[in-house]
Amino acid sequence: MAAKREKSWDRVARWAGMDKDKEGTMSTVKEATMQDEGREDSTWEPHAEVRAVQDAGEERTPDPAGQNAAAQAEVVQLRGEKEQLIDRLARLQAEFDNARKREQKERADSREYTVGATVEPFLGVMDNFQLALKSSGTAEQLRAGVELILKQMEEALKGLQVLPVETVGTQFDPRVHEALGSIETAEFPDHQVLEEIRRGYKIREKLLRPALVRIAVNPAQVSE
Repeated sequence: MAAKREKSWDRVARWAGMDKDKEGTMSTVKEATMQDEGREDSTWEPHAEVRAVQDAGEERTPDPAGQNAAAQAEVVQLRGEKEQLIDRLARLQAEFDNARKREQKERADSREYTVGATVEPFLGVMDNFQLALKSSGTAEQLRAGVELILKQMEEALKGLQVLPVETVGTQFDPRVHEALGSIETAEFPDHQVLEEIRRGYKIREKLLRPALVRIAVNPAQVSE
């Protein structure tokens, strides 16, 4: 019986032009038949999965009241942090202003102390100058008084580490001397300082001002 059916199918296939792909066509027909039978017996509902996804989405939907409460709590927290930062900034600004004022006061005090320590040794010199002006002695007495005041002035400068530049009897040194003229002589070495016009001063090793001098010019040594 089965062999007869298969022969009938072969005739239909040859008549329809499907003899070259017999096996493929049969498998296609069989699959279509199985699909039709599956549709008749299946109980699958096409919208079941869609409803399941919708139900799950409804279950995950957050509560609006809970969201508002959380947002309000976060706003309150941020406001508190903002107030703390503003308060901290105000304290830092006040501390900075106090430190700046304190530094300015300390600098002014240091400057006043330095000026006072510098001026104090010269107050006695000023007193002696005033006494010399009020004096009614002779010219020799006035000269002797001025010499004493000059020595007192030199001692005051020495206390501040201010020393005079050596001049007469030393060789000319352009680092501390400034020549304003020369004196031709055969008695002294060439370029020896013979006269001091204005005294120079230095504080420790730093030159405050050069000494103005006249130096010797010895023709015999120059010609050599």
